[in-house]
Amino acid sequence: MRVYLSVDMEGVAGVVHEDQTNPIDPRCAGEYGRFRRIMTGEANAAVEGALAAGATRVVVNDSHWEMRNILAEELHPAAELTSGSTKPRSMLEGIDAGFDAACFIGYHAQAGTAHAILDHTYTDRIFQVRLNGNPVGEVGLNAALAGRFGVPVALVSGDQALAAECAALLGEGTRTVVVKHAVARHGARSLAPAEACRLIRDGVAAAVRTPPKPWTVATPSTIEVNFCSSHHADMAELVPGSERIGARTVRVTHADYAETFRAFRALYNLASVP
Repeated sequence: MRVYLSVDMEGVAGVVHEDQTNPIDPRCAGEYGRFRRIMTGEANAAVEGALAAGATRVVVNDSHWEMRNILAEELHPAAELTSGSTKPRSMLEGIDAGFDAACFIGYHAQAGTAHAILDHTYTDRIFQVRLNGNPVGEVGLNAALAGRFGVPVALVSGDQALAAECAALLGEGTRTVVVKHAVARHGARSLAPAEACRLIRDGVAAAVRTPPKPWTVATPSTIEVNFCSSHHADMAELVPGSERIGARTVRVTHADYAETFRAFRALYNLASVP
């Protein structure tokens, strides 16, 4: 059994503010340093769960910010680590290598979700993303990419808003582990990290033993990105094959979802240019 783990940071136990997830600003170094260790702990718990279920290969993809957060020297020795950027498939780099199940650890709700810790969709430049007309966040975009390569999403962990989003989109077959309950974008009641790790370990072990079917989307697939500013859309519409359909909205369509996703990556990265 081969298990793929995509590990983000906003959904980790105890995280409630950008300062705890910011690897760039030196003022955040202390808090960020603490929580990257907790992030590594949750990754290890997921690795342990996969191994307990009989996994013969476990790949951990560091999926937060510049993707250099997980402490390599503290990662479980049975796991392989994919880190750094830019990765062509971003949070799911290498998902096409042949896996039996994927788990999304430390994920967060999509942009515009009430009572959700640090809700966003890939970048704060994005107001909303629609996949084939339906609003989605990182769970939806990434689950569709995993499904494109025949990989089911067995488990997702994060706050209660993420769990609700996951259940509505992927169905009951994908298990969820709730490590905190958000009361605001920057406030939550959280489990202790040790307890969160226990739940993740047990949840992954159970989930990868009986994964659901891969979640796939109809093709041709369309992604519409509603940016926060018309200037972002000005830049994004420079992507070949894209279509400007509104003051702040750019659309891409392709017969292969992997290519639709790649165009989406180009849209939001180009929109970062001042």
